[in-house]
Amino acid sequence: MNKVYIVGAGPGAPDLITVRGMDLLRKADVLIYAGSLVNPALVEESGAALKLDSQNMKLDEIVGAIEEHIRAGELVVRLHSGDPSLYGAIVEQMAELERRGIEAEIVPGVSSLFAASAALRTQFTLRDVSESLVITRPAGATLERDLIPEFSRLGQTMVVFLGTERMEDVLARVECPPDTPAAVVYHASWPDEKVVLGTVADIAGKARAAGIERTALIIIGRVVDPARSGFRRSVLYS
Repeated sequence: MNKVYIVGAGPGAPDLITVRGMDLLRKADVLIYAGSLVNPALVEESGAALKLDSQNMKLDEIVGAIEEHIRAGELVVRLHSGDPSLYGAIVEQMAELERRGIEAEIVPGVSSLFAASAALRTQFTLRDVSESLVITRPAGATLERDLIPEFSRLGQTMVVFLGTERMEDVLARVECPPDTPAAVVYHASWPDEKVVLGTVADIAGKARAAGIERTALIIIGRVVDPARSGFRRSVLYS
């Protein structure tokens, strides 16, 4: 069977991978995993005889390794952090694999944004506060222009991925009141998880003071502080 399994590892805690994902991880002959983004405990959990860290591998190398071992009749698992559908770069891998006659089956994972919500003890959609969730990232080496100012004007919950290193710039470009609640969540669900609370005006400074430089999510919106958000009880429980 010419098939590779693209599995979401979840946000970090090894017990937050799906049951299907863990089953495949244990059965794999070959594991190709996303470097430091995946908890080492999950890599250790895998029964694979060959484990390849893709952190420094190029697309052709990753696809080539998958093809080689699929052709040899081995079960190959490509392990991505969080959920593969969010900034996982899986479509480009699948397109190349398809050209080589290899099918990809995607196993969803728990995104770090949901682990961050759990860490904040809130929900991203809250009646009379925010009915929508915007997921975005700042411009950088692989993105020429972003829509952070435009999205921030909507007054809805906004989660910014891949923005920790440029946090000051991201917050400076947000066009919502400076007292809007904001949070930075580092390594959500990992043992060294950090949660920093503040406002659009001061969250960057607070996060830096807490030693956060990478691998964090920026959350902006009144849902960050639900007690003061003015939410109304859901009709479901009225």
